[in-house]
Amino acid sequence: MIKVGIVGVGTIAPSHLDAYACFDDRCRVTALADIIPERARRADSTRALGAACFDSHRRLLDDSDVDLVSVCTPPGTHAEIAIDALRSGRHVLVEKPMAPSLEECDDMLAAAAASGTALSVVAQNRFRTEMMRMKRLLGLGIAGKVLHAQIDSLWWRGRSYYDLSWRGTWASEGGGPTLNHAVHHVDLLNWMMGPPAEVLASMANLAHDNSEVEDLSSALLVFPDGARGQLTASVVHHGQRQQLVFQAERAMVAVPFDCYASRPLENGFPERDEALEVELRTTFEALPPLEHEGHTGQVGNVLDALEGAGELLVDATQGRRTIELITSIYVSAMRSAAVRLPLEPSEPCYRRGGLVDAAPHFFEKSASLAGFGDNRITTTGNY
Repeated sequence: MIKVGIVGVGTIAPSHLDAYACFDDRCRVTALADIIPERARRADSTRALGAACFDSHRRLLDDSDVDLVSVCTPPGTHAEIAIDALRSGRHVLVEKPMAPSLEECDDMLAAAAASGTALSVVAQNRFRTEMMRMKRLLGLGIAGKVLHAQIDSLWWRGRSYYDLSWRGTWASEGGGPTLNHAVHHVDLLNWMMGPPAEVLASMANLAHDNSEVEDLSSALLVFPDGARGQLTASVVHHGQRQQLVFQAERAMVAVPFDCYASRPLENGFPERDEALEVELRTTFEALPPLEHEGHTGQVGNVLDALEGAGELLVDATQGRRTIELITSIYVSAMRSAAVRLPLEPSEPCYRRGGLVDAAPHFFEKSASLAGFGDNRITTTGNY
């Protein structure tokens, strides 16, 4: 039985608690920690966990015998908590984004390597049937080589969203939607196509005058094989529509699933290739569904890896790649210049605090609330 501790019992923690509960024959949550201890006690009481409750992650690590730690705190604290847990011999599942800087990501990787423990970064959208099917469909090559990828991470948040204490500053949140919302889509893009070689980006804050960070960014991407891509990250888009669209040599395929295939007439104009569309759709739908999706799917994968029954689908190296691309977008936007990947340690924004020092303050944060009375998460997107 794997004993689990959860650090940070805020908005995302219920997703972890629900996921672990689905595997109650393999694991049990035995410890909770939060800097607001009442939140930990309330979660323990509501779910009848019988867990020990602590007011810091260090107390949890010192006074409990957990095997695996879920880190569910704000991004700026991920590295410290994860490194402490790894050095104490615990395995770690850390929420996205892995950390605000590449230096911190590398410190986390080093801690895991030195202690021989497992470090996984949450990327729950890989663990969706349609995403796994798309990954496999692209790999089969039926649509041909991907020429262009369009990634839309489009969300909408009201001004008060950034009144929460840790949101809306470069130091505590690490950035705006490029980091904290598009992290899902950046991971999926890297997973499906591999990391790009060059980034050219811009960013702005158009509608949140109580926040230092951007609320919109746009990036043009060049991949090593010559393919192009575009990534939009936003919290100003009504409707919150997200999509991944891959334009390949023979057809377009997309998530939410769609496809359209063309073949050329003698004069080069398109004629619809319905037979290829049928093949693509049939192949996509025939790929097996996942038994568990979202956080539950990833927790299941982590448990498999700890039990020796599989490998981590999202290891820390892949989590770092996501941060590298996001950092590249910020660097390019700040300098109004193209940026080549990989980023070297000599890059000022590689280091801890480097991005914080260099980033523009679009506005100054004007409120700092501990929480909201209404804590519902309302979205129309799936990713």
